[in-house]
Amino acid sequence: MDKTSLHISYRSQNTNKIHAYNITCLKIEPPTKEFGEEKSFYTTSPSLTFLEKLPKTYLAVQFPRKCNSLHRGRYVSEPKFSAPITNVTAPVGREAILACIVQDLSAYKVAWLRVDTQTILTIHNHVITKNRRIGVSHSDHRTWYLHIREVRPADRGWYMCQINTDPMKSQLGYLDVVVPPDILDYPTSADMSVREGSNVTLRCAAVGAPQPQITWRREGGELIKLSSGEEVASVEGPILNISRVNRLHMGAYLCIASNGVPPTVSKRIMLIIHFPPMMWIPNQLVGAVEGLPLTLECLSEAYPKSINYWTREKGEIVPQGGKYESVVIENSYKIHMKLMIKAIDPSDYGSYKCVSKNSLGDTDGTVKVYHKNRKTSNAVDSNDIADNIVGSQDLKMRTRQEIDDQDYENSQENHTSNLSVVIIATTLLFLRNWI
Repeated sequence: MDKTSLHISYRSQNTNKIHAYNITCLKIEPPTKEFGEEKSFYTTSPSLTFLEKLPKTYLAVQFPRKCNSLHRGRYVSEPKFSAPITNVTAPVGREAILACIVQDLSAYKVAWLRVDTQTILTIHNHVITKNRRIGVSHSDHRTWYLHIREVRPADRGWYMCQINTDPMKSQLGYLDVVVPPDILDYPTSADMSVREGSNVTLRCAAVGAPQPQITWRREGGELIKLSSGEEVASVEGPILNISRVNRLHMGAYLCIASNGVPPTVSKRIMLIIHFPPMMWIPNQLVGAVEGLPLTLECLSEAYPKSINYWTREKGEIVPQGGKYESVVIENSYKIHMKLMIKAIDPSDYGSYKCVSKNSLGDTDGTVKVYHKNRKTSNAVDSNDIADNIVGSQDLKMRTRQEIDDQDYENSQENHTSNLSVVIIATTLLFLRNWI
């Protein structure tokens, strides 16, 4: 220690106690007659006994030139805190810094402690704990910083800044450690496959600090239909209940966890609905002109994935290649079947059946192709267009029921009377899917 350093506190006016030590040069202010002096006087290396005899007045401390100092008229008092410790919030893995501001520290020392464990972390410039993540620094012995690197949730709690006065002075600061959300694999739901008409419960569990909020959304932005019948864009809460699921509920659901600490996380849960094939035939009766190309179409829905093909009246499968080309367009559980005939000849007239099969069942639909005369060689027959329009309005849902091979007029006449309420409801469901 520099011999010109002076460490002394003021005389306590309540106890008349002097806190002084390591004094090398002292000037007594103001002048006192008790020591036979009419003016200020100097003393070197004063003893505690000498200081105790001083009157109850502040000690004015000065470094005279003979003490090799330029400081003059300095009053030294007991240290105190200049401001409370500001509470700190730090993300996990980052560095947290608590600041303790001390005034007039002099020769006193500052220590940092962990309150809940009563662990001494640092004393002055020295780290006491064996925790390598703890550090200490200061700014001109005034602001003392406790550094906690790579903070962990276990570091959350109260910390004490302490000055070794008698009695000891201390103040507290709180460290809050925030943790981004994390979705737990268990008990969060995995991908799920159920039969159509079942009740489904999806669960999502997440941890973090603060506790994350859970939001459910559909990956494609579709609305979620609640048990009440209401359709909403999102649902809050860790559990999502869906009553009597149907194929419209099929798809990916996102469990999104957020708590204000980035990053927000999500888990994708695939809901798969199993159901047997169902068929929709846009045109059940199609007029075709000999020598011209023709395309027959069937629409089906099925899951698991179905096997799809075309047959003729006697059950023989329509071959692929030559003048026939069969195309199947798949979109999730929706199937668009096309049979393209490059040039119609007399053998192509008759019934064609589109067949769809999966592990839960099978269905088919029949399209009848009839002969239509070409009125002009260079113009499109307007009656042909009218026939196609009428045919496109003849929508029928098929299961394993066979369709009677009747002429077009009988099919139109009996269509409305033969549709049941169940068939109408299913048709509306298909229309909603395909439109």
